[in-house]
Parts: sequence; C-alpha cells; structure tokens
Amino acid sequence: MKTAVDTAHLSTGKDLGPGTSPALAALLAGTFVGTVSNNIVNVPLNTILTDFDSGLGSGIFVVVGFLLTFAATMPLAGWAGDRFGRRRVYCAAMLGTAICSLGAALAPSLLVLVIWRSLGGIAAAAIVPAVMGLIAWLFGPARRARAVGAWAAVNGIGQAVGPSLGGVVSDWWGWRWVFVPLVPIALIGFAATLRYVPRYPGKKMQLDMLGAFAITLGAALFVLGVTLISQERVPGAVSAALVLGGIAAFVLFVVHSRRTADPFVPIHLAVESRFLRSALAVFVLMFTLSAVLLALPLYLTDSGLSTTQTGLLLFVLPVVMAFVAPVVGRVVDTVGGRMVMRSGLVIMIGSQVALAITLSSGVRNSILIAAVLVVAAVGIGMVQTPAAAGSTRSPAGAVGTGLGLFNLIRFGGSAVGAAWVGIAAHLAIQPYALLFAVVAVVVSIGLAGSFIGKNPLDA
Repeated sequence: MKTAVDTAHLSTGKDLGPGTSPALAALLAGTFVGTVSNNIVNVPLNTILTDFDSGLGSGIFVVVGFLLTFAATMPLAGWAGDRFGRRRVYCAAMLGTAICSLGAALAPSLLVLVIWRSLGGIAAAAIVPAVMGLIAWLFGPARRARAVGAWAAVNGIGQAVGPSLGGVVSDWWGWRWVFVPLVPIALIGFAATLRYVPRYPGKKMQLDMLGAFAITLGAALFVLGVTLISQERVPGAVSAALVLGGIAAFVLFVVHSRRTADPFVPIHLAVESRFLRSALAVFVLMFTLSAVLLALPLYLTDSGLSTTQTGLLLFVLPVVMAFVAPVVGRVVDTVGGRMVMRSGLVIMIGSQVALAITLSSGVRNSILIAAVLVVAAVGIGMVQTPAAAGSTRSPAGAVGTGLGLFNLIRFGGSAVGAAWVGIAAHLAIQPYALLFAVVAVVVSIGLAGSFIGKNPLDA
C-alpha cells in the first residue's frame, strides 16, 4: 500500500507532483497569517502604549518579543516538521496562532500582551519552514516555481499590507481588533489543510542539542541587538554586545556542526552554492523591502501626505508584487531561475538609486514616487520567487532545519534593514541619499553572489 509520501514521489512525465490548488490555498492562508502577524502592531503601537499607560521602553517588546521568538525558533521549528510531520506541525502552528491572536486581543495588561505576542512568534515560526517544505513536496519541479510564486505574492502582500491594516482597524475599532481577523483565517487554513493536504509522516531522528541551542541563542541575541540599535534609550554598547554575542554563538554553532557526526544543520549542505546564493538574495531582498517600508512613510508624511494617502501610495508595492509573482513563477519553470533573479537584482539596484536621487532632491510628486515603487516591486518579485524556489531545490532545502536556516537569514535581512533606517537617521539630517545608496550597494553584493558556483538549469 502506497503512503502519501510514496505518491508524492511518483511523477508523471512532467514531474508535476500531487499538489492541488485547494492544498496550495490552505498553505497560503498560513503564509498570510504568519506574515501579517509579524508587523500588524507596528502602526497601533502608540495607541497600545497609551491604553496601558506605558512608555516606549517597555512597549517596544510588543514588537520585539514577536520578532525575537519568530526568528530564533525557526530552525528548531524546521526540525520539528521533519521529526513529527510537516502537516501536523503546520496544523498545530495554525491553531497556536489563532489562540495567541485571541489571547493578545483580550490581554488585560502590557506584560500579558507581550507574552501572547512572544508565543505567537513561536507559532508563526513553525508556519514558514513547514509551508515551504510542503510546497516543495507537493509540487514537482515542473510547476514548483509557480507554486512558490503564489507563496511569494501572498508573502509580499502580507509584508506590505500588515502595517496599513493594523492602522486602519485600530483607528476604526480599536487596537484589540487588529488581532481578531487573524483568528478565522488561521482556523480556515487549519480546516483546509486537514481536508486537502496529504499526511506527511515524521521520522525518528536525534536532536543535536548543542547545535540547536547555539543557533537559537545566536539568532535571539543577534536579532535583539540589531532591533535595539535604533532605540535611543538603549546604550549602543548594549546593542553591540548583543550582536557580538549572537555572532559568537553562530561561530560556536559552525565549529560544533563541523565536528559532530549528526549536526542540527548539515553545514556541508548549507554552504552548497545554490543554497548560498538563494539565501544571500533573499537577505538583500528583505533588507531592501524593510528599508523602503520604514523610510518611505517617514518621507511622505513629512512631505505633507496624510497617513491614508501614504498607505495608499505604499499599496503599490504589494499590488505589483502580486501581479508579478505568478508570471515570474511560470518563467522560472520554463527557463530556470538564475537569470531571472539576476535581472531582478539589477532592477532593484536601479530602483534604490532612483529613490536616493528622488528623495534627496525633495521630490513630492506622488506619481513619480509611485513609478519608482512599481520598478522596485517588479525587481523584488523577480528575486523572491527564484530565491525561494532555489532554496527548495538545493540539498539543504530538503531538510527542515535547512529551510529554517533559510528563513532565519530571510527575516534577519528584514531586521538589519530596519536597523539601518534608524542608523541612517542618526547619521544625517537628510538621510535618504545615504540610506538608499547603501541599500543599492547591499543589493549589488547580492548580485555578485548570484555568480557563486555552477549554473544548473533549474538554479
């Protein structure tokens, strides 16, 4: 008798895989919930602090608590998917997200809210590698990039819509309601997964305790240190110590992994060229997206646009990304991803140079800024899909901890991008030329990294 796993590995002549549209939709529901959960409180944060009569020093952990647990536990969540079954872990994460969202909405104090948000970060962390692993398993190479393109579109929409959605809902109904819409979406995704996604059995495997502890601690310290760089009340020495502590933990992780027979993340797979260039590309992509979504609203509101006008202008990004991602997926399935990714990186460099020139010149023409955002969104869409598809096609992408590491790098880029906005704001009175020029340089590094290693047809 064939199991679902056996069926998944039986391929037609075109190696399509057993995935269906309803199964993909069930996984995209989790992608949307996890991404929106990450940033939905960014705009209502001041309202939350006012309601609890708290200062920014303690209230910032409403945001940081989620980011910290989200990034730090992602590799461990990937291991759990391999050990206990990716569908089972994904379903548990969806239920956990619904419970944590409801708990956050009903939180009687700031401390309780921070606890629920931190627990929600753990639940969301389990969603990301499980979704990528299930997509790679359900959809064969002949149509995997199209499925990843849909994932990229939903992820981009959630990344850009979350702050605006949080602001609108908070203005109309109060900050507690920003968590409520996540509950039914998570429950619908949970039910659809049970109905349409086949079982993915786990396998018995040992946990490399030291390796898991080192990478989790390293991620926690690094993300916390980077996030606190822009907080004026936190001494720079504290942030630097946290970042250096995180790097030291990562070094310990690498040294230990090279010496142990069964490491938490197989280092020889993680340094494979396809995984490396995909991880570097997604790091610079998230670095760029985070910088744009944080810096541009500051510029637009300072230029006289209302919050609503700013939100509508920024909405250009997710709309264009949503249209671009499926097209990119089909192209990648046809011609391979490496050239598409390089072209997207070149377009991203041009868009960041254009932002540096436009914003430093004090341009306030919304149509011109929107045009630059369209170009940026096209570039981002052309990078995100092949980078994610490349990671799933690499040997490391076949391992849950490898997918966890990929997404840790991905969201690490977002944290570093946000920190760079804060640093640039302190370095110059008019920081936009410096800010986006450096972003362009970072993307250029990603472009150089795309030439690492061999050039297989599906890379």
